Amino acid sequence: QVQLVESGGGLVQAGGSLRLSCEASGRTFSSYLMGWFRRSPGKEREFVAAFTSSGGSTYYADSVKGRFTISRDNAKNTVSLQMNRLKPEDTALYYCAVRVRSGGYTYTGNYDYWGQGTQVTVSS
Repeated sequence: QVQLVESGGGLVQAGGSLRLSCEASGRTFSSYLMGWFRRSPGKEREFVAAFTSSGGSTYYADSVKGRFTISRDNAKNTVSLQMNRLKPEDTALYYCAVRVRSGGYTYTGNYDYWGQGTQVTVSS
């Protein structure tokens, strides 16, 4: 059974940092794109960042570019999100996801596996 488990969320002041981690089990995802999404209260789930399986390409939403860094460790089947210079508008439930099928990396419908999410709250 495939499981994605996020950790590392919490409460932080604006300008601070957090590092989210996602550990996958039940299947090896080294051949697939892994990503992070978030959902703020009253909003749709939105793309944050993605890391391809080959070539090591990364993609970011404009709102987090330059502040967040996605990384992955295929040997450990994990993906991480380093979040710096956090803003109150980054407050959200953060999910990791894996895309097995093809398709755009920003579209939630193209992802096959999801974690339960970890809450990030940034106070002003």
